[in-house]
Amino acid sequence: MTVLDIAGTPRGVYRFVLGYEPIPEAMSVHGGDPARFLLEPVTAAAVCYDEQWVLLDSGFNVDTVRDSERRAAQYNYDSYTAVVPPGDPLADQVRQAGLDWRRLAGCALSHLHLDHSGGLRLLPPGTPVILQRAEWTFATTVADKRHAYAREDYLRPGLAVRLIDGDTALAPGLTALDTRGHTPGHQSFRIDVPGCAVVLACDAADLRINLTGRRRCGWIAEPGLAGAAQRAVERLAGLAESGEAEVWPGHDPGWWAWQSQGLYPTR
Repeated sequence: MTVLDIAGTPRGVYRFVLGYEPIPEAMSVHGGDPARFLLEPVTAAAVCYDEQWVLLDSGFNVDTVRDSERRAAQYNYDSYTAVVPPGDPLADQVRQAGLDWRRLAGCALSHLHLDHSGGLRLLPPGTPVILQRAEWTFATTVADKRHAYAREDYLRPGLAVRLIDGDTALAPGLTALDTRGHTPGHQSFRIDVPGCAVVLACDAADLRINLTGRRRCGWIAEPGLAGAAQRAVERLAGLAESGEAEVWPGHDPGWWAWQSQGLYPTR
């Protein structure tokens, strides 16, 4: 049994870069340089099936970014700004990929930070939104602007939230991996595409050095999550080193998969 009712197996992963954000290296890598800033891509992906597709993460809420009052209330932090291209990056790139919102089977978010939750406003009514139960509990009872959560993104009428616990088969060839640590309910995603498996590390490993150096993420939502964050990066690094899967760091500006758009693997 899978969470989503989808026929067939993934034929590829369509890559999206939905904006950029200046991030101190120390936020992405524990022990990194707090004075070294990286312009990191905000990434998402579509898992494409023959008749349907699944959205993984969703970028910024550009309506908030472009409204001065809402931006000040939600997005303005010291040394931080959301950088978005013209238009609506998610809507535009979904259209460029030839995907139809009416065939969207579901959306799964790695976690509910505001650079991942903003596209929920575009989902057709009733679209399942899959989150780890621990993430939803934290997001709805504790998290606020201090934690870089924007409640207006995910506490919206009609959002069809489905909660899961731990590793879960979401659809044929698509599995949620429990990589809690960055936040209490962070999840990564494994996609079995023709010829290989791709794992989207998301924020459990922002950068390649997280994986090669087995260094956990620098920012954690609560002090008690440091051990979980280290176990998460160890798990992902093990998958990469074993050759079992290609593990894509979620925010690495130099990572090849985020250098261009298109379906991977190519047909």
